[in-house]
Amino acid sequence: MATIVFSRFSIYFCVLLLCHGSMAQLFNPSTNPWHSSRQGSSRECRFDRLQAFEPLRKVRSEAGVTEYFDEKNELFQCTGTFVIRRVIQPQGLLVPRYTNAPGLVYIIQGRGSIGLAFPGCPATYQQQFQQFLPQEQTQSQKFRDEHQKIHQFRQGDIVALPAGVAHWFYNDGDAPVVAVYVYDVKNSANQLEPRQREFLLGGNNMRAQQVYGSSAEQHSRQNIFSGFGVEILSEALGISTVTTKRLQSQNDQRGEIIHVKNGLQFLKPTLTQQQEQAQEQAQAQYQGVQYSEQQQTSSRWNGLDENFCTIKARMNIENPSRADTYNPRAGRTTSLNSQKFPILNLVQMSATRVNLYQNAILSPFWNVNAHSLVYTIQGRARVQVVSNFGKTVFDGELRLGQLLIIPQHYVVLKKAQREGFQYIAIKTNASAFVSQLVGKNSVFRSLPVDVIANVYRISRDQARSLKNNRGEEHGAFAPRSQQQSYPGFSNESESETSE
Repeated sequence: MATIVFSRFSIYFCVLLLCHGSMAQLFNPSTNPWHSSRQGSSRECRFDRLQAFEPLRKVRSEAGVTEYFDEKNELFQCTGTFVIRRVIQPQGLLVPRYTNAPGLVYIIQGRGSIGLAFPGCPATYQQQFQQFLPQEQTQSQKFRDEHQKIHQFRQGDIVALPAGVAHWFYNDGDAPVVAVYVYDVKNSANQLEPRQREFLLGGNNMRAQQVYGSSAEQHSRQNIFSGFGVEILSEALGISTVTTKRLQSQNDQRGEIIHVKNGLQFLKPTLTQQQEQAQEQAQAQYQGVQYSEQQQTSSRWNGLDENFCTIKARMNIENPSRADTYNPRAGRTTSLNSQKFPILNLVQMSATRVNLYQNAILSPFWNVNAHSLVYTIQGRARVQVVSNFGKTVFDGELRLGQLLIIPQHYVVLKKAQREGFQYIAIKTNASAFVSQLVGKNSVFRSLPVDVIANVYRISRDQARSLKNNRGEEHGAFAPRSQQQSYPGFSNESESETSE
């Protein structure tokens, strides 16, 4: 009898543990893709009128320009995002800095190098003297230089910037580097006020010009060393007071993007273009296998999946071979989440790159667990966004360089114009995903025909047509023939043949 009681108790105890573990996993933001570690909004937000944004003001430096979107606008404040666009001229160096909020950078054009100084990680790139050294030479004097790994970036790359990690960018190409930065200021990594703050380690930001209006608005932001006393800082760093004043950049008018006259010199292994392409293809295949294994084993980020000090900080999202969905008559989409790109676990953001061909339509969808910031890279598109009240909160055209904020759960429909439409969407969740209304794996495909027929008061044949007409397409839809039109869109290009 005692054995039977003990067995029953063991079974109940095991069931209790399983239930507790399942509930803990469900409500743990780090393991549940439906949640994210954001602070949320502390204000009542109204998303009843969206707008396409362009930079509001710009800051000019010696070797580039930083353009700021309107951070005071309610849409940016409610979504907890901060956006800037930078242009770095050839041989331009964005001085080292760190921020209070994590961010993602998309390289629109150009190439160069980026350094991230992960705290506590060793300087693994070391260059020794070639000549013989005296035996009494100390160990610290045996190196010309040592530093952490330098990452190469190029057009189409996503670069992750964890909060509090110092970083710098350098343009070593022949054309300007253009990049858009999106910061998540309501991320739990930011325990300061819900706004973006940059802490400069060098240079300064002395000049700012308002884009609209004739008056120039002056700003002054100096680096962190300028706030310390010269004597105590000199003693702490073991340098002369003259060098200390140089660190404080007291008379430096170059701004935050400086020109390197003879080019920047640092250690990096040489790699031919063919080798780099082969390396990326191998990496893509490896990550595809790794992603499949993660799906099968339901593994989650625990800090051990990839070494923090050697974690990959950038990944190309423009490469067609990495497309998640592809329709040769409509376009392709490529997404980066934390399973494909582990560093996104640190920034709790993700990205989607969409390339729509001429007159193609993107399936209507909503973002299930994130806000989305859509930045136009190329072309134009007609875009409509609908709220929970069934109200059109945006109905207009998105053009090159414009930004549109799409709140979580709001339904969006995009139709490319004659020249096509390409954009990058930065989302405020490392495991962001969408729910599509039409096409494969969509809402309509999952509903029974009778449900559709009764909800919309249509015949079963009409319901089957609604459910299955786009049933074999996913994501990007090819344009219909000129005899058919799309409700809600005044298509001036319907007479053209599809691509």
